[in-house]
Amino acid sequence: QVKLVESGGGLAQPGGSLRLSCAASGFPVDYYVMSWARQAPGKGLEWVSAIDSDGSETYYADSVKGRFTMSRDGAKNTVHLQMNSLKPEDTARYVCRRGGLRPGSLTSYRGQGTQVTVSS
Repeated sequence: QVKLVESGGGLAQPGGSLRLSCAASGFPVDYYVMSWARQAPGKGLEWVSAIDSDGSETYYADSVKGRFTMSRDGAKNTVHLQMNSLKPEDTARYVCRRGGLRPGSLTSYRGQGTQVTVSS
């Protein structure tokens, strides 16, 4: 069955970096749009980034553009989110999804998420 498992979250200082990973099983990530979203305490789910099904294009929310980079490793069936220059407002639970090319786009599966806390 389809499963998405996120890892790599934790505590980072402002200006620091973290690399999130999403290990997929039950389908090849190379053939699907994959995305990341985040949810901060008391707030709704915010679309963060996406990579299209052939991996040629990546898309980012304005709030993370220039700081976050999404990539895909077909050999390991994993997607990554490299997060640099972290800010306290990046604190949230980050969720990997299948689908979700744009904000509001349909998603078919999601993982449990990994917590990212940015604090000094």
